[in-house]
Amino acid sequence: MQLPQAALRHVSVIARRHKHGPLRVAAAAAARSASAGQVKPSWRTCSSPPLARARIPGQRRSYATATTVSAAQLEFGQPVHETHPHILKAGEITPGISAQEYADRRAALALNLPQDGDVAVLASADLLYRSGAVFFPFRQETNFMYLTGFLEPSSVAVIRRTGPNLGDLFFHLFCRPKDPRAEQWDGPWSGLQAAEDVFNADVAGDIAQLDTLLPQLLQGANRIYTDIDLNSTAKRYHQQSTTARAVAATVAHHATSRNTSNTQSLQPLVNQLRAIKSPAEIANMRQAGRVSGRALTDAMRRAWTDEAQLQAFLEYRFHSDGCSGPAYVPVVAGGARGCKIHYVHNTAQLAADETVLVDAGGEYGGYVADITRVWPTGRGGSGNVFSAPQRDLYEAVLRVQRTGVSLCRADVGLTLDQIHHTTAQALRDELKQLGFDFSMSAGIDVLFPHHVGHYVGLDVHDVPGYGRSCVLRTGHCVTIEPGVYVPVDDERWPKHFRGLAVRIEDSVCVLDDAPLNLTVEAVKEVVDIEVLRNK
Repeated sequence: MQLPQAALRHVSVIARRHKHGPLRVAAAAAARSASAGQVKPSWRTCSSPPLARARIPGQRRSYATATTVSAAQLEFGQPVHETHPHILKAGEITPGISAQEYADRRAALALNLPQDGDVAVLASADLLYRSGAVFFPFRQETNFMYLTGFLEPSSVAVIRRTGPNLGDLFFHLFCRPKDPRAEQWDGPWSGLQAAEDVFNADVAGDIAQLDTLLPQLLQGANRIYTDIDLNSTAKRYHQQSTTARAVAATVAHHATSRNTSNTQSLQPLVNQLRAIKSPAEIANMRQAGRVSGRALTDAMRRAWTDEAQLQAFLEYRFHSDGCSGPAYVPVVAGGARGCKIHYVHNTAQLAADETVLVDAGGEYGGYVADITRVWPTGRGGSGNVFSAPQRDLYEAVLRVQRTGVSLCRADVGLTLDQIHHTTAQALRDELKQLGFDFSMSAGIDVLFPHHVGHYVGLDVHDVPGYGRSCVLRTGHCVTIEPGVYVPVDDERWPKHFRGLAVRIEDSVCVLDDAPLNLTVEAVKEVVDIEVLRNK
């Protein structure tokens, strides 16, 4: 009887650390059973110990002789270099980010835990369903992704500090074991052995045994750092993933049994790491910005009749030019609809005498670009250029935006809040010169109601809880996005500006003595836009 291919995917990966070169795998033998026409593979020990068996950190495994099989013949729950060399370079876990960098992140987090024995616990995101069996694309919980690179649901990471030195830690990863029958329906996932040998867990465990194994890992913990809500009566508790709720029950029971509230928020510790981007992270953001900026510039060359067409074009370009897709739902707002800051209906037609405000960006290797541009929507003749009021307002915002970008340098020593204050005052001065009267109890916040910027990285609004009052340092990545939104029906403002909306946004990396514009390919000078519109 011929074995199904799915049964042959049960393998034991021999390479302990997947940082360089191809994987060597030991193919497990399968026994056949013709009972009831079913194949029931049974695995001999072959060369590997039980997959989830605990071992002492640092202890080396011993392996018997095993058959070597190319990893390119295997299937995992996400791309690896051996199966997807067009996406990942040797040694990378996710595009641009190596296994070594993920290990360094875990080491830095463990070192930031205050005491030996402290434990960090993170739960993956769930696969969310649109309706019935129809699901949304899966996106991993951001901190989980940052520390593991593991992009599957139903997973838990446990990182324990074991000593005072960098690298003194134990990393346990719970995930789903290989299951050929389930994978026939849902696609492949990586399994326990790959969790150890590709993703570098010291020990992998079956997520189905979490309630048994996790309490053992928490024994003796001084403090548990997690952002899982443990309060089963809280609304947020029930909004968490199923995996998070399972972890919450165990952690809460552990705290109760020790008669102590020894849990602390993990987010501030992870924010300290995520806020300062590594060279590899900056390179990913630069690639996302390059692809996104070129797509926006190309969109300016074309005539568009409605918002939906423009959105479809941008998302197509993000995909086709190397990004994984859009980083967020884009804003494509013609005319006065741009005054609604998060307008995402994107269904209206574009009038020939309007401008269109587009806030869109792609994602590469998990890292995002965040860009906003405005251009005239005319389809020939004078409609291809800004009208006089459109140009005046646009150039006022552009001058302020340039000033804000120039302040994104470590040697200036400013915070995002201080840059916001500076740009808001500059914007007020620019608008006064255009005839805007702020003497009638109307502050600049009426026309400029949002902050000038936010942190950007793995999330569009990155490192939640990391204050804008922090002094910008080399490696911080932020947006600079001043905007003016003039209501159609507000008689306080000059009539010829009413209904106009202008926001100009770039993603910027802070360097020692200069800003690095990550999205420079998206043109923003009036003369460049008008040249593109008339090609």
